[in-house]
Amino acid sequence: MSERRVSLLGAMLVAIGPVSMALFTPAMPEIVRAFGTTEAAVKMTLSLYFAGFAFAQLVCGPLSDGFGRRPITMAFMVIYLAASVLALVAPSIEVLIAARFVQGIGAAVGVSISRAIVRDLFTHEQSARIMNLIGIILAVGPALAPTIGGVTMELAGWHAIFALMVAGGLAIALVVQVAMRETVPRDLSRIRPAAIAKSYGMLFSNLYFMTSSLVIAGSAGALYTQATVLPFILMDRVGLSPAEFGVGMLMQSGMYFLGSLTVRALMARLSAFQLVPIGLAFIAMGSVLLATLLRALDPEFLTVMGPVGLYAYGIAFVMPAMMTASLAPFPRVAGSAAALTGFMQMGAGLVGGSIAALLGDPVFTMATIIPAMGAMAITAYLVWRKLPEPELASAVRPVPPGPA
Repeated sequence: MSERRVSLLGAMLVAIGPVSMALFTPAMPEIVRAFGTTEAAVKMTLSLYFAGFAFAQLVCGPLSDGFGRRPITMAFMVIYLAASVLALVAPSIEVLIAARFVQGIGAAVGVSISRAIVRDLFTHEQSARIMNLIGIILAVGPALAPTIGGVTMELAGWHAIFALMVAGGLAIALVVQVAMRETVPRDLSRIRPAAIAKSYGMLFSNLYFMTSSLVIAGSAGALYTQATVLPFILMDRVGLSPAEFGVGMLMQSGMYFLGSLTVRALMARLSAFQLVPIGLAFIAMGSVLLATLLRALDPEFLTVMGPVGLYAYGIAFVMPAMMTASLAPFPRVAGSAAALTGFMQMGAGLVGGSIAALLGDPVFTMATIIPAMGAMAITAYLVWRKLPEPELASAVRPVPPGPA
């Protein structure tokens, strides 16, 4: 597949998870009232979505190493579609929570498979360029999704949001069927439990992999934590309507989009890895402003979303190089490496969102957890930059399959 096709297909697959989250967030306060439940219960629809999304990557990544990228993508998209239908007809908050968990499992395939495909076909600066283009395209979906979700809910009710997800899942399954080509040979020895355990053991014990993945988790993972608290800050505390909230979230996605465009222009003169410190500087600025402004002042739109926008702008500088760094040395288990990186990214969002649900106060949560995640990303980078890159193809070589 060409660089352009991989970029477009990868962006579509990666987007299914964040878009399914962002479409839903404007409806959260309304769902509290519709089911006569609590904010904490509705937040669980996001937290368990994160859980399904995070843990399922640990399964679909290795499965794609063994069965191939294409069949695993189709299988998990079927799971996503079934869960979206269940959420559409959910009669209670408990059923909706369960449906969102399963929906997260199905959507997990997008992150690990798209990144593994890039590693299968491209490396180093070319890989970083594709990751950047995926980021540009990816920014459009989550940028528009809250607006589309808010307007859809006001026109047709919150159920219609899940109807949009069903339609989107069907469209992606069709594109995968028509446009996706297999990039790895089928090799079932890679999915033997011992081989999977050895692969993950090697990755967990590799400090280069773990620190590069923690940079990603602390930066991009913050977006998922913010998704659990921003609806309640901006709509309940600031007073925005669902549609206004959707438009307001453009500051986050729009700044990420602007950052991705800036990175693409700068990569003509600088390597992707030279841009990472610039991105971490913006993340640091956003973190400090969140920690100070939300403690010193009552929440207003600009005091919340201004720092969030700076943080998102910085993420765009960090992701292309650090995603390439986390995958490049491990071609034999690219699916597992992509899955574990995605797991850590989403896991950071899960932990942050769970802590937010326990703390209760969304403003205090925003002022505390997001700066802590920014500090984690910066610390991990300072360790990573001092490490030598592992030898290429140092990953576990699977044992040839024995007789049936």
